[in-house]
Amino acid sequence: MSLLSDLVNLNLSDSTEKIIAEYIWIGGSGMDIRSKARTLPGPVSDPSKLPKWNYDGSSTGQAAGDDSEVILYPQAIFRDPFRKGNNILVMCDAYTPAGNPIPTNKRHNAAKIFSNPKVASEEPWYGIEQEYTLMQKGVNWPIGWPIGGFPGPQGPYYCGVGADKAIGRDIVDAHYKACIYAGIGISGVNGEVMPGQWEFQVGPVEGISAGDQVWVARYLLERITEISGVNVSFDPKPVPGDWNGAGAHCNYSTKSMRNDGGLAVIKKAIEKLQVKHKEHIAAYGEGNERRLTGKHETADINTFSWGVANRGASVRVGRDTEKEGKGYFEDRRPASNMDPYVVTSMIAETTILG
Repeated sequence: MSLLSDLVNLNLSDSTEKIIAEYIWIGGSGMDIRSKARTLPGPVSDPSKLPKWNYDGSSTGQAAGDDSEVILYPQAIFRDPFRKGNNILVMCDAYTPAGNPIPTNKRHNAAKIFSNPKVASEEPWYGIEQEYTLMQKGVNWPIGWPIGGFPGPQGPYYCGVGADKAIGRDIVDAHYKACIYAGIGISGVNGEVMPGQWEFQVGPVEGISAGDQVWVARYLLERITEISGVNVSFDPKPVPGDWNGAGAHCNYSTKSMRNDGGLAVIKKAIEKLQVKHKEHIAAYGEGNERRLTGKHETADINTFSWGVANRGASVRVGRDTEKEGKGYFEDRRPASNMDPYVVTSMIAETTILG
């Protein structure tokens, strides 16, 4: 195995200018991340200099078998923490051969919203808190839990320390460092309320880059859990009953909100979100009704509410924002399986263009 390990870790730059580019895209379910690699003649740092590529969309649920070619457009480049050197990860979106975005391409519409001059001038920032659950391979049950049984009740696990509380920390730390190496704006990690559940935060990141970075961070997590022999679940309620669900809270601000007098702008934005509550809920992730019950630090899915420092509200405004009269707010409704392209652009569209 040491020879295999040596070959996997070969530094290509010692012998060639060639690099490996891993093209990443989102499959037909909207949550299945796909990727494949190609050789390029030398280092590339500008996605517009990368070649387009294609794949068999009939094998990903994105095209018919008699017209299966889907085209990948490179959109963002990250350093590859697995192959290292000059090798890269490339976040792509998908188009028909005629150049039209395929139905599951959510990035295209998000990019149109973020390129709107009114939106761009507001420089929208996002901080996304991505929760996830580490699951035992072959068994739909969290790691560290007895098969068919339960650990002790919630309480000691949130930000806990110790083998019986912080379950899976090696994976979490490996992912944290891999994200930093890749160039993702990861700002922190922590253990969550349910054992086996963790969170990482990406941001503050501006505009379309927030979606790119969350998707690549998810890709890295999938790859690291693959190596570790466990599965990762983004299900918003992986264990029924008296256990916390998993969300992807979205912290948000615009230039007007960050400037003096911003609290009034925040309140106006929250009013707009209230009017569009149903539309946002419909786009905030599948199975979210199992999570947004009004219990376990959530608001009821059918009722919009907001408050200062209230983690049982749909939208939370922080004490610091209230005190300073400017800052950001947190939309607590998005589920862990939300599409960050959809959620970030929808919040901008509702609050800036609405």
